[in-house]
Parts: sequence; structure tokens; C-alpha cells
Amino acid sequence: MFLRGETTMKKLMLGNEAIARGVYEAGATVATAYPGTPSTEITENIAKYDEIYSEWAPNEKVALEVAIGASVAGARAVCAMKHVGLNVAADPLFTASYTGVNGGLVLFVADDPGMHSSQNEQDTRIMARGAKVPVLEPSDSSECKEFAKAAFRISEEFDTPVIVRLTTRVAHSQGIVELSDKEDYRIKPYVKDPVKYVMMPAMARKRHLAVEERMARLREYADNSPLNRIEWGDKKIGVITSGISYQYSREAFGDVSYLKLGMVHPLPEKLIREFAGQVETLYVIEELEPFIENQCLKMGLKVIGKELLPVTGEYSAALIREKVLGKSFEKLNNLEDTAPPRPPVLCAGCPHRGTYYVLKKLRLTVTGDIGCYTLGALAPLESLDTCVCMGAGIGMAHGMEKALGKEKSRKTVAVIGDSTFIHSGITGLIDMVYNKGTGTVIILDNSITGMTGHQHHPATGFTIRGEPTKQVDLVKLCQAVGVERVRVCDPFDLEGFEKAVKEEIEADEPSVIIARRSCALLKGVKFGPILSIDSEKCTRCRMCMRLGCPAIVDRSDHIEINPTQCVGCELCARVCRFGAIGKAGDSNE
Repeated sequence: MFLRGETTMKKLMLGNEAIARGVYEAGATVATAYPGTPSTEITENIAKYDEIYSEWAPNEKVALEVAIGASVAGARAVCAMKHVGLNVAADPLFTASYTGVNGGLVLFVADDPGMHSSQNEQDTRIMARGAKVPVLEPSDSSECKEFAKAAFRISEEFDTPVIVRLTTRVAHSQGIVELSDKEDYRIKPYVKDPVKYVMMPAMARKRHLAVEERMARLREYADNSPLNRIEWGDKKIGVITSGISYQYSREAFGDVSYLKLGMVHPLPEKLIREFAGQVETLYVIEELEPFIENQCLKMGLKVIGKELLPVTGEYSAALIREKVLGKSFEKLNNLEDTAPPRPPVLCAGCPHRGTYYVLKKLRLTVTGDIGCYTLGALAPLESLDTCVCMGAGIGMAHGMEKALGKEKSRKTVAVIGDSTFIHSGITGLIDMVYNKGTGTVIILDNSITGMTGHQHHPATGFTIRGEPTKQVDLVKLCQAVGVERVRVCDPFDLEGFEKAVKEEIEADEPSVIIARRSCALLKGVKFGPILSIDSEKCTRCRMCMRLGCPAIVDRSDHIEINPTQCVGCELCARVCRFGAIGKAGDSNE
């Protein structure tokens, strides 16, 4: 949707899309990322600008290192990730804070209050304080674009990486954004300077002093920055807030006074004191950690925050109004019923379903990690035992073996996605081989990064723009690190897959099974005709229900296949012992 003014053009944009626009307008030329909800669309949209080189990196650490290299070379560079991705990138970030930049270096990090698609609710502001880098926090799509541009200016002025912190609601909400022309940024010359860029102890000690001096200048900047502003209203109540919490607060409190923080680290202490001195009751409204609140308390200010509001979950205007003011919004209708819950489930035709069906049947302990396949922990498959972080399953399976011994651990396997294996599974496999482990790793190769929306990775053979490139051969890779038992299996061949798993868990050496079948949602993936259940042959044994396929529905008096969801993968037909499931329209319909 485009809107034209007298001299400008406006467009309705997601926060992530607006970030991409800001990166373009700032004249950035290099963008790197590993996909992770809610940040994925940032780089996907950046890739639409031909002027910017964009890539999916194997993981966030590599992504940031590429961006740092581009910055040192003199280009404006960006790196995008979700909050847990910053953990992976922490190593280069903490030292890049010491080295500083040449061209502007900006990290876009998306937090996930409420854990819509994450395994924890960590707060990026805490990481940034540890790394001693400034943090900007936009509250809508328009600010996303403008803050992205401001971040480059701050990065270059203060010789520092800058984090722009998003949250799910800002990243995935739409707002009107005013488009501007691309800035004529010229790549800066690179000057050899080992004292600045080579962080061995003698140099690093000097650079640490520079970081502390920089933070002092940033605190002064924060007090005078237009990114932070006071909005005076009724002075009986004052609210210090930032990001999406600002939007919630405006709706909950109405016409009171607000200190809206666009730079949340370092905080503008003088501005906060000025604001606090002119209001009667002072609240701090922020999701997750009491990051702003604790610093206000340290300043000796009397503020109200987490004593009324939770440190967990996503906020809303209704929650703030209820918890802080003891009021509720007037209902606009008389509807009492809420929408029925819709638990997440593997898609119809998902290749992981066959894998988990076999693993549950064999009663194995399954260590896993992050991906679509994490849903294997839920009923009725209930196969996944652990999920900690990207790649953890392999190391955990190895640890279990070393704790329990070979014989007791033979009932343990690790599962990991193809993208996740590239991200952080390779080193775990090397560790298992090097330290004489005998575990079995199952790589769930669905030929794509599934959970975040079908992004390519090094094992797919295509770049972020869909251009053909060198493809990592998973079989050869596993063999190259010392695994001699590597086999490729179709997880929908239940009999063959079960036989393979039984053989490999009994082997007295490390082994890898590549469960290879493409994601059912990929373009070009075709199954057979849709299926139906012959009610006369069906005994209601419910074996088909054990697959957890959303297309199979129990109607109490009979079981049927929803033709709008069935993709014809035939997995249900393979588990049916009575031949009751076949092609719709056949004699068994």
C-alpha cells in the first residue's frame, strides 16, 4: 500500500520491512544474518535491494564477523538476528566493542517477549550493557526506519557497534513509513591500524580505556538526543517507557506525561531526573527485565514498576491498565467466549512425522534442539526429550553416553535439522568422534530452513536470492570429520528407517542417519492423490491418530481425513493394518 503526499511517498510497512528500508536509505552495502523469528524478514527485505550485498550465513557468529569485516573495510554493514542468536554472536560482539568501527556497524536484534517462537525470554539490553554498546529501541515502523539510519550515524560518530533492539510486536506490526532517497554514502578508506584492530592484550588494554571514554560521551549524547523526548500532559502521573511499551502505555494511561526513550543504553540520566522532578507519581513501564527501573532506583528516584508488572510475558494496554491503575477497558461487545486453543503441530506431509513415529515405537531417548522438529515433544508423537539450543542435542547425547556408559546409552539418539547441523551441529559431531563416542545422530534433512519460513542454507545449494551455488554434501561432510557409518534414509519408509535406526544404535562407533525428505510445503514437492478412510474396513484402532497428522480427525463415532488438509503423503496408509486408508475415490472411500 502506497500513499503519496505533496513531495513524499508513504508506504504501509512491517517493522522489519521498515528496518530494511532504513538500511537502504543509509547507504549500507553489506547485510548478513542467520534467520530467526522475529528478525527473519529484515534480511529477506534487504535482499530485495540490488545495491546491498546480502547473505544467509551459517550462524550468527559468522554473520557478525562478516559484517565486522565489511565495516573495517569502510562500508556501512548490518547484521540481523533474534535474541538467542546474539548469544552465538557474543564472542565477536564483545571484542568489536573494543576495536570500534570504520564504516557504521549496526546489529538488529529482535527479542521475543511471550516466547512466541523462542526457548527463552532473555533481554538484549542486558547483553548490550555487558558489551558496552549503545542500544536504540523503536516503537513503530516509522521509527524503525529512522532509528536504523540514526544508528549508522551514532556508530560512526562514537566509533562503536550499535544495537537496534526490536520486539516481536514491533517487528511484525505494520505502520505508515515515509520513504526518502538513498543517502550518498561513500565507502571510507581502510587504514592499517593494528593498535585499533588487533586485540592482543597490550592493544586491548588501551582500547578498553577508549570504550569507557566512549560510554561517557554517549551518556552526554543521550541527554541531548532527539531520540529521547518528553511529552508533557497531566503531571500527576509520569511514565518512563520505550519501544512497544510506549504504545501500550499511551493507550492505558491516556493524557499523562511521558518520557519516551529511544536510546535505552546508556540512559539519559539528566533528562530522567528533570522529568522525575516534575511529576507526582513516576512509573517505569518496560517488558522483561527491570533494566530502566533498576537504574532509576540506583539514581535514588522513587519509581513504580515491577512491583506491579510481571517480568515475564508480553505486555498489553489492558494488562498495564489493570495492574497499574486497577481499571479495565469497557467491553465493546457481549462476547464471553474466547477462541479455542490451537496447539502447534507438524504440517500434514511433514517428513519429521515418520522419524518420530519410529523413534517413539523404539522407545528411544531423543536429544534435540531448535526447529520445526521440536514439535516432536508434543502428543501424540512425544518423542523429543530435550531442547536447549541450536546444536545442543549432539553434545547432550554424547554427554549422556559418557555419564551412563555405552550399553546404557544405546537407547539414546540425537536429532538435528539440516540447517541447524550447519549452524552448530558440526562441532558437536567432531567432539563425539574425537572423544571416541558411539552415539547416533539423525540429521532431519528437509532441504530448507523450515521453521523460519523456508530460507536457504549452505546445504541447499542456493543463496538468499535463489542463485545456484556450491552445495554442502552432508554425507561427505560427516565422513570428513571421521564418521564411517553414514547412511541416507527416507523417513516415510517406516520399515526401512526402523531397521536403519536399530542397526546404528547397536554399532560400536559413531554413526549418522540422514533422514532425507523435502518439506511438504516447498514448491515443487508433490505427493499422490488425497486419501480417505473406508468406514467399513476401519476398526477404529486409532493407529493413524498416533501420527498426529492434522488432516486426520476423530469424529467420536468415526475417523476421517480432511480433504482440504491431506497432501497424499500416504504415511497413514502405511501404519493402517487393515487397509482402510486409500486414495479418495477408490473402492475404499
